[in-house]
Amino acid sequence: MAQLCRTYWYPLYVYVRRKGYNVHDAQDLTQEFFARLLGKDYLRAVDRTKGKFRSFLLAALEHFLANEWRNARAQKRGGQFSFISLDDTAAEQQYLQVATSNLSPEKLYEQQWATTLLEQVLVQLREEFVGACKEALFDELKVFLIGEKRAASYEELAQKLGTTEAALKMAVSRMRRRYGQLLRAEIANTVSSPEAVEEELRALFAALGG
Repeated sequence: MAQLCRTYWYPLYVYVRRKGYNVHDAQDLTQEFFARLLGKDYLRAVDRTKGKFRSFLLAALEHFLANEWRNARAQKRGGQFSFISLDDTAAEQQYLQVATSNLSPEKLYEQQWATTLLEQVLVQLREEFVGACKEALFDELKVFLIGEKRAASYEELAQKLGTTEAALKMAVSRMRRRYGQLLRAEIANTVSSPEAVEEELRALFAALGG
């Protein structure tokens, strides 16, 4: 549950900021929201058959902001729970990079949910490569996943890695397949059926396109 909260902390923080709260209030409110979810064990009662986890969180946050934000401001930023370092301005700096977007708070939440989820899956994949002592290979091949412009062709990269072009393409194919598996597994933690996983994948790519 704590891991899921870490995944959704930033998208919800962005939502609160876009609602008009300043940076310190947004940090306090987001921390306190998650502290209450975990402290009162609300997440244990979530029924995945009744809706998407991300939709549940957003609805719960909207209720929290509407009814309890005044009390939350008096709290010490989440009490015993800590999801980010509040001395670190990285979250706010990241928010400022997307703040010029004309997206609504809801659409911005969806977009940042998708981006954060893909980033976390990439971290998981990298950890697998590191565990297999293939960190350098991952660093060379990740460009095929994240859509950055490649500095070298397959042929040039194969020569650099001391392999064949065919073997390199096979490695990229396996990497993409594993990335997809990890992504589906991550989404499956928040929905109730294989059909819902595919629906969430469509929503994820739609959010990125929006």
